[in-house]
Amino acid sequence: MRGIARKGFGLAALVAAASVLAACGGTSTTPSTSALFGVYGKIPAAASGPQHTGNITVSEPPSSTPTAIIPLQPTANYSVFTLTLFDYEMWRPLYWTVVGTAPQYNPTYSLADYPVVSNGGKTFTITMKSYKWSDGQPVTSKDVAFWYYLLKAAVKESPANWGGYTPNVGLPDQVASVTTPNASTIVFTMKSAVNPSWLALDQLGSVQPMPSHAWARASAGGPLLDFTVAANATKIYNYLISQNKTEATWASNPLWKTVDGPYVLQSFNSTNAAYTMVPNTHYSGPHATKMSDYSGVPFTSDNAEYNGVKASNVQIGYVPTADLPQIGSIKALGYNVYGYPDFGWLYMDYNFKDTTGDFNNIIKQLYIRQALAHLQDQAGVIHAFFGGAAAPAFGPVPTLPKSPYAPPNALINPYPYSVPDAIALLKAHGWNVVPGGTTTCAHAGTAAGECGAGIPAGTKLAWNLIYTTTPANIAQQVTAYASEAKKAGIELTLKSSNFNYIIANYDDPAAPKNDNAWAMEDFGGFTDSTYPTTLGVFNCTGSVNEGGYCDPTADSLIHASVFGTNPNAVKSEAEYLTTQAPALFQPNVSTALESGNVLVWKTTLSGPPTAFSSITQYWINPELMYFTK
Repeated sequence: MRGIARKGFGLAALVAAASVLAACGGTSTTPSTSALFGVYGKIPAAASGPQHTGNITVSEPPSSTPTAIIPLQPTANYSVFTLTLFDYEMWRPLYWTVVGTAPQYNPTYSLADYPVVSNGGKTFTITMKSYKWSDGQPVTSKDVAFWYYLLKAAVKESPANWGGYTPNVGLPDQVASVTTPNASTIVFTMKSAVNPSWLALDQLGSVQPMPSHAWARASAGGPLLDFTVAANATKIYNYLISQNKTEATWASNPLWKTVDGPYVLQSFNSTNAAYTMVPNTHYSGPHATKMSDYSGVPFTSDNAEYNGVKASNVQIGYVPTADLPQIGSIKALGYNVYGYPDFGWLYMDYNFKDTTGDFNNIIKQLYIRQALAHLQDQAGVIHAFFGGAAAPAFGPVPTLPKSPYAPPNALINPYPYSVPDAIALLKAHGWNVVPGGTTTCAHAGTAAGECGAGIPAGTKLAWNLIYTTTPANIAQQVTAYASEAKKAGIELTLKSSNFNYIIANYDDPAAPKNDNAWAMEDFGGFTDSTYPTTLGVFNCTGSVNEGGYCDPTADSLIHASVFGTNPNAVKSEAEYLTTQAPALFQPNVSTALESGNVLVWKTTLSGPPTAFSSITQYWINPELMYFTK
């Protein structure tokens, strides 16, 4: 996992959510497939003719502005808004891992070739491409090693100093040695074999080479230090992180002017996080004939941003899905429109540790989770609440974007919407189903036709569901789902909350004292890494295993995804978790700078279609864009 929580999607409410959903739904058992949903609008081909420069202004969603500049992001700042939409414009990652909407290694924009694996899956040899820093110096293997040694120093001080850190897993703890045989080659040797796809895409892909010739100092103007010495690396890191904390000087500090990406920060408003970047004249990667400036325009609410789009105040922005009925008027203002889901998932999580009403024993029964999945009308949700701008998702790998790691059962719903099927499952396992009332356990026990271990006779299918009120579409979905559940006699008591409170108080690892405070929750979801293992989320000891799901088979498959030698092991992991339904996976909604929005950009702004489609994955290439007039 990239480890970045998705806050949710959309903002404006739709009236009578449950009745609207019912009108769009039904009891069909026809499987949903990705061919039916997900893509909204289209991207025109790159315009021919003269290319003009200007200032490419991009909307910054509310509460989503950059909060750090150092290319070694602390956990508190490790979000797509700080990393891929801001920091990567100045310091490129070793591997660019998106091709348009596809989550995969992109050789065109990567700083290095894909690693060559040897020594039984322990040695990874990387060859650097020919890139330069903005001061004209070459980007070398030494700059990759510099980042690595500073990473070691950072996490030794505190695990929170890098958002991608998991103790004893991956970088830097599993690394036995790092060598630089020459300026273009760096070799990572691991202590034991690891999964090659996982290490390459999820770990090495996060490395951001840093200019050792300019930054290996413990103070401004201080001497260059040998960063391979641990004490020196600590001094250098502490100096850099101290400079990172002073947002008011980000644009003026000479330190941050040495970049290998297409842009250099020219101005940054520490009050509202508005910023402007100008082209790096030494940028070595692909770019438009002449690069334009790139600016982030902050907004305090989605409504304010939508008004900014209507006023043509931004070249690239978004339209909340609730406002899609007005999309024709936006097109009339001279905007292109495109929607596509982010690579990740949204879900209602189950709390496997909640003993209230024996919920822990209820939810551990696979047939219960299967019945709950049958009660979700994904097609109805997509039509009613997202105007078609969403795709079905049945497990941790969604139907869209298309991934080479998607197992077959990720593409066809294993538990299609059917209230009768849900009722049949409950009856077959000893429940007295009362549609519209309260279903109870009539036959306690563990034999065939009985409710299951730890479920006494008379136990009710009734529990709470906590949900965030921002965005409003989450409330609409849980309200509609509660209505469907009631048809099978399952009573869900809805309780509203907010994203930050849910994360802080209803996370089993972080707040075990509240294990009995919730049975289900909906805070949003997660963005997958390119190699989509759920390490950290669905393994027993995962640091963000919100509901305490624990399954030895799942743990074994997740372990194989990270430490096994099969580069496709994660497909088996995803296949198993899709079948086991450890959570109630929801439709994967269209994204554009933030979940639940459709991308819009001025028709006078053009470039390769992938430069625009990748924005739906929280990556952006303004260096490829140009104005047509």
